[in-house]
Amino acid sequence: MQPKKILTCITIVTLSFIAQSTFAQKISLIKALNEPNHWVDSVFKKLNRRQRIAQLFFIRAHTNRGQAYEDSVGKVIKDEHVGGVVFFQGGPVRQANLTNTYQKLSRVPLLVAQDGEWGLGMRLDSTVSYPYQMTLGAIQDNNLIYKMGQMVAYDFKRLGVNINFGPVFDVNNNPNNPVINYRSFGDNKYNVAKKGIAYYTGMESGGLITIAKHFPGHGDTNVDSHFDLPLLAFTRERLDSLEQYPFREAISAGIGGVMIAHMSIPALDTTKNLPSTLSRPIVTGILKDSLRFKGIVASDAMEMKGVTKYFPNGEADLRAFLAGNDLIELSENSKNAEKLIRKAVRQGKISKEEFEAKVKKMLAAKYWAGLNNFQPIATTNLTADLNRPAAAELVQQLSDAAVTMIKGDSRVLRQNPLKRTAIISIGVEGQTTFQRELFKWYPNSQLFQVSKNAAAADLNNLLSTLKQYDQVFIGIHDSRLRPASKLDYSSDVKMLIADLAAKPNAVVSVFANPYAIAGLPGIEKSSALLACYQKDDSMQRAAVKVITGQQKPIGKLPVSINTFFTTGMSVSL
Repeated sequence: MQPKKILTCITIVTLSFIAQSTFAQKISLIKALNEPNHWVDSVFKKLNRRQRIAQLFFIRAHTNRGQAYEDSVGKVIKDEHVGGVVFFQGGPVRQANLTNTYQKLSRVPLLVAQDGEWGLGMRLDSTVSYPYQMTLGAIQDNNLIYKMGQMVAYDFKRLGVNINFGPVFDVNNNPNNPVINYRSFGDNKYNVAKKGIAYYTGMESGGLITIAKHFPGHGDTNVDSHFDLPLLAFTRERLDSLEQYPFREAISAGIGGVMIAHMSIPALDTTKNLPSTLSRPIVTGILKDSLRFKGIVASDAMEMKGVTKYFPNGEADLRAFLAGNDLIELSENSKNAEKLIRKAVRQGKISKEEFEAKVKKMLAAKYWAGLNNFQPIATTNLTADLNRPAAAELVQQLSDAAVTMIKGDSRVLRQNPLKRTAIISIGVEGQTTFQRELFKWYPNSQLFQVSKNAAAADLNNLLSTLKQYDQVFIGIHDSRLRPASKLDYSSDVKMLIADLAAKPNAVVSVFANPYAIAGLPGIEKSSALLACYQKDDSMQRAAVKVITGQQKPIGKLPVSINTFFTTGMSVSL
């Protein structure tokens, strides 16, 4: 038998409540979280202590793990009365159907969350991927990023998702950062703050709850907190002036949510091996008290080794709760954690007022998201709606605005279309969009592909063949799912790039993480060099537009690559 829904127990089907629901998103989330709310109070009174605690827990959900897994998640929702789910890999129609199923099982409507830093495509097939944040960091028109936020909000809301765990407000000033890197807007704290605020305000204007991450700043680490606990061994002054700056700006701008990182930060809390997520001096002392943040404080995933290594079996969740977190994401053992928290509440380890404020804050978020009047997700035309032409047009606009020329001039770019031309793509196995688009402008050309581990003999033959050509265009592609700081090319292929760059009138476009340029010595000798940030077709088309004079390169480097190419650099035409 399905549990009786609280939503139907409370008299909400009145004109006044419908009006309130319509009004909810006309005020900011941060304001809604801190105002009296009749619906919130009514739901709160209907919950017992166990159910109130459960409202703080968000559990993992997938649509690509089979029926047994989906049923097990449904059982937790029904039995434990958790506050929300976080969807990961799967497909949009499957997720919509499963969300409808899970909402039917839940006594209080669930908040549905997703990590979608570059849109639904970060997690789901058949959906749009917008550019990575580092690509956005090169864009000079922040209105485009605001517009992207609105588009992402439309996608999420259409799919029944209420929370985006993003944007990333970390300042990535460590090129070897294994976990943030291209997910950051760059290494300039002012640019990171402005871009992050533009993105989040766009999303919130579309009715999406956004969570800035990873406080107090995960950008200068060389350890991935998914696998171990990073140490941030900087002074408080440094952390305050650099890492925390974008978060302070976001809080001043009115952001409604902040996620805490799993990091050991001795300058802020000297407790050995204590992740920042579990530190009351950091979560409550700094974020809530010093920075006066009044929104949702979310933990990073509590199943990550950075937190469970020293605090297993629900102990981490208890400490996160006592530290000041409101939303406990992906508990390793939610059932045991809820028991530990119940005991702590009963023993008075947290004040009644603070405990109630946490629960009411999460209920107020549900109200702001419109869940007081939940409607099942309509799956008709869902995939078409999520892949509408306007989304593809914006992706291309963003890509066009990001291309950054870091060496060269228009004379070098726009070469003679009648001369024999070689168009080479490196790191690929077949023809690329870059090659096909350039071929339209250079009909007297030959296309060459070079795999990332090509044999030395084949590379020598290519160099010999290229002596017959007057000009050469080179695309360097990272074919991996995520663009790492170093290309996984063989040393022979990297030497080929240096040889090609040294040719007269060589134009090189790098469709990879901009940091990868530092690992290609000799590339700076090219006549023209374009930083294009990622492998996507839209970026390849954008590079061709710049090369052929259809568009000027207007992006600026969001990070320092080496002494040749530094933050803010660009060559204007």
